[in-house]
Parts: sequence; C-alpha cells; structure tokens
Amino acid sequence: MSPRVRFAPSPTGFFSLGNARTALFNWLFAKHEGGKFLLRIEDTDKERSKKEYEESILEGLKWLGLDWDEKVERQSERIPIYEKYLKRLMDEGRAYFCFCSGEELESERQAQLSQGLQPKYGGRCRNISKEEAFKRAEKENHVIRFKMPSHTVSFSDLIRGKVSFDLDLIGDIIIAKGFDSPLYNFAVVVDDEEMKITHVIRGEDHISNTPKQIAIQEALGFSMPIYAHLPLILGPDRKKLSKRYMDASLRDFKDRGYLPEAFFNFMLLLGWHPSVDKEVVSAEEAINDFSFKKVQKGGAVFNQEKLEWLNAYYLRNLPVERLAEELSGFVPGEWLEDEDKFKKIVQIERERLRHLTDFRDTADFFFVLKEYPADLLIWKGSSKSVMVDNLSFLSNVIRGIPNHELWSRENIDKYIMSVADQKGRGEVLWPLRVALSGKEASPGPSDILYVLGKEESLKRVEKALKRLASEN
Repeated sequence: MSPRVRFAPSPTGFFSLGNARTALFNWLFAKHEGGKFLLRIEDTDKERSKKEYEESILEGLKWLGLDWDEKVERQSERIPIYEKYLKRLMDEGRAYFCFCSGEELESERQAQLSQGLQPKYGGRCRNISKEEAFKRAEKENHVIRFKMPSHTVSFSDLIRGKVSFDLDLIGDIIIAKGFDSPLYNFAVVVDDEEMKITHVIRGEDHISNTPKQIAIQEALGFSMPIYAHLPLILGPDRKKLSKRYMDASLRDFKDRGYLPEAFFNFMLLLGWHPSVDKEVVSAEEAINDFSFKKVQKGGAVFNQEKLEWLNAYYLRNLPVERLAEELSGFVPGEWLEDEDKFKKIVQIERERLRHLTDFRDTADFFFVLKEYPADLLIWKGSSKSVMVDNLSFLSNVIRGIPNHELWSRENIDKYIMSVADQKGRGEVLWPLRVALSGKEASPGPSDILYVLGKEESLKRVEKALKRLASEN
C-alpha cells in the first residue's frame, strides 16, 4: 500500500511557521513515495475554532504550493463516527464516566506532588457500576476516561529510533467530554484508522501523546501507523523560538514580501539536509531527495539572515514576468498602467530587493520625483559650478541620443560613459543619477534614462539645474 499521510491542524489560530513546516515534510514524503497527502481540520474545539483560521490554513498551503489529495476532512462533521467508537469502549469496559470535580482533581494532584510522585488520575470513578454511572451521567457533569492498561508500549520512530513508555505512569486520560465531544487523543486515533493513515509525521512536542494514542489503538484493535517526530524550531540562541516568530502566521511573512519559493526553501532546511551541501533547493529537487534519514534529531535553528538571503536570491532569479506579477500587489494601481515600463523597472530594481515590499520605496522615483536638497547633486570634493557645467553638457548629450529603437540601455550607456570618461565618472554620473532619481541610492543613470525616456529625463535634468541655480 502506498503511503497516506495527513496534515491535521486545529483552526484555533492563524497558519503558523511550525504548522507550515509540518505540512511541508508530510507533503514531501508523500510526493517522494508516490503516496497521498491528506488534509484534516481538527475543529472539535467549538469555542476556539474559527472559519477565518481555517481559511488561513488553506490559503497558506496554496501559497506554498502544497496541494492535497482527496477532500478536506473536518472533525466537526465526523461526530457520529467518534460516538460509535466511544460507545464501543464503554460497552467493553475500556472507558467509563468520571464525575470528579476540578477541586477534587487538583487536591489529588497536589497530594501526589508533595510525595514526589508524577501526577496522574487515581481512578476514583473506575469501579462505579455501569448502571449507576449512566444514571448519574443524566444529572451530573462528567467526562469519559479511558482505562489505561499497565504495560509498556514501544514504537520505532523514523527519526529517533525505538521509543518506549510505561503506560502505568500515565493514568486514565480523558478522551471525551461527552459522546458528542471527543478530545484530541481519541479523535485522532479514530481519524487515522478511518482515513487509512500509514505514517504520522508531526512535531516532537507530540511524542508524549503517542503512547496514549497507541493504547487506544490497541483497545480498538486498530493498526499502528509509522511515526516520525520532527525536531522543534529553535531561536538563534538554541532556546525556544520567540513568540514573535511562533505566533507569526504565514500570511504575515507573505505580507512582509517573502516569496513562496524562498519560504519553502527556508522551511525545508529547518531540520533537513539535502544530499548535496547547498542552500538553494527547488521543490522538485527536494521531492527527489527527501528522506527521514536526513532529518536531524536536534532542534532546527531559525536563521533570519538565511531567510533574507534566500528571499533576495529568489527575487533576483525569478523570471521578470512572474516577479512583476508578485510585485503588482505591493504597488499603487497606476504603476501598472504601462505594463512595458513596469517590467523594465522590475528588471532594473530586482538586484536591490530583499523583500517585495522594498520595491515601492526603491522604485517610486520612476513615477514621481520627490523634492531633494540641491547639495545632494554635488559630488564629494567637487563644486556647484562643475556640477552645473556637467549637467548642462549632459542635457545636450541626451538630446542628441536617437529615439525609437536606438533609445536602448546599451546605446544610452555609450553616450553617457563617453562623457564620464572625459570629465570624471563621479563628477558626471553622480549629479545625473541624483537629478533623475532625487535619491542618494538608486540604479545607474543609464538604466533610469532608458526607463524614463528622453522627454522626462530632460525635464528632470533641467529641474536639477534650476535647483542648483537657485541655491546661494
């Protein structure tokens, strides 16, 4: 049977970095093995589950290109299935109603702690007869507990090897608040069996849940899936990742101008290493190379500098048409009216971008020339009179550059550089670039001239000359 894996987030918050990394590793394994990647929304927490959070999950998966197979399963639509198995456990004496109050449970917990014992439920309601329990359940608040057996369970983790737990240390766990309100450890076992899940790939924070789920699997006669527990994501100090990043949603990273390819690549390297030592790995390469043998056991360090570097790399290497499309959501609508001009600007500015959001600030002068101080036009160590002479000369040179097909970046560069070689590059290129952009940092003047065209370029040079002339 080909592998069937599932990504099973709870829609109680926006789609986070940790969830995205879990989804990615599930997806890669399924693709590598020719299996199925299934999506299950675990929305039994009625108070905290929200539709906007589910939409965030679906949107995030689509943004990353993590397509799922079959229909989306929602636990809220599977209540009758859980009820069937809960009643079965009750009928077989493997589960029971518990009527203990919160105060009673806390008192028991404190008593165990004072004796140096690991807290667990002592089984006070275990031996209430079924008849009495059902009568009391009609009137009293209750939960359903699972009778935890007293033996050791073991499983072979694809990342961590053999792992064993003594179930006697756990105690009887709550598996439902009622027949129509199953809790996580029970519902997930039923879902994985019903959906024929072969491999459960999740974060190592779930390891403590695994023995509880295995015990329930055994009680119901279910098969045990193969487990793989991924390393936690740590901060640069190798401690728990800060809330700033843990609470950030994928939508936040998208809105801050990261490309999906870059974020995919970045998450891929959070705990996994390709066969060939390299930083840039495409989705196709990752699928072909993926193996749990290359997933590390230790924590994966979140490296902001690496994310920035990868994003800048992908921005530089993305086809211009695709980059222009990505940038279109970050700029004023009027910038997109001249498609040819916009693509020219994208081509020129891409080398200076680290985020899609940078483009609006770096490229705004192509559309509107803002005010700037006259002394910005003066090259260091030079004088205003030299700048005036050079700009005046350049104005005549620009007028002499042929229009139409000869108004190319290469041809413009020949004209401008011939002047620069005669009069000094700093004394020529600096005032011209500032006159055209109004900025201290911008692309070279030939690039700007090419995009602005002769008429607009001459207007800006003339304005610069007037600004210098009016300066005392």
